[in-house]
Amino acid sequence: EIVGVLESVGAAKRWFAENRPVDLIFSDIQLSDGLSFQIFEAFPAHSPIIFTTSYDEYAIRAFRVKSIDYLLKPIKLPELAEAIRKYEELKQAFSPQAYAKKVESLLDSLEMSRRTHKTRFLVKNGEQLIPITQEQVAYFYTANELACLVGRDGRQYLVDYTLEELEAVVDPIHFFRLNRQFIAQVTAIQKIQTYFNGKLKVDLRPETAQEVLVSREKAPAFKAWLDG
Repeated sequence: EIVGVLESVGAAKRWFAENRPVDLIFSDIQLSDGLSFQIFEAFPAHSPIIFTTSYDEYAIRAFRVKSIDYLLKPIKLPELAEAIRKYEELKQAFSPQAYAKKVESLLDSLEMSRRTHKTRFLVKNGEQLIPITQEQVAYFYTANELACLVGRDGRQYLVDYTLEELEAVVDPIHFFRLNRQFIAQVTAIQKIQTYFNGKLKVDLRPETAQEVLVSREKAPAFKAWLDG
């Protein structure tokens, strides 16, 4: 029996404040008004949680280490069935106190992971050095073996990183590696169209000089990322 579907951190906090613990929680990480971790920081986890996520590999390793299950989007039925099976095994010897400590440890690990992501980039403009925040970044691209940062205002700057290095340091909640040439901020994505052979064509703002395509293999992960 499903007792509630909550789409925001605020709604979930109100629900947990007014209701008794449930048998099992399925929780997306990105909700409409923030991250679901805020819920479990306010209300220690006294129920098993299965996270659904398109989060980065560091976080997924943390889920494994803390023995809390997760479902990677797009969710597949066999993986859902396996997660339910693990829950059935867990509930036989479930200890709310021990589990709450485990979730607290997981949240600490994820917070440390998020702190390793760059939130600013120092770029050179003539003789000036300018700090650019991640919110000001539209996308990164590479051309002639040089990596460029394109701001939301359309200005371009060279950066002292390869695209591989940038992929490792930007926050995966906000940025996605579209292909070998582009990493885009979610707010820069204006339109997505289906393309030949299962590919996706992505329109970015500011406009790009070339087509930006997402491969058929990467398309499911890209759509899951956009879906939060």
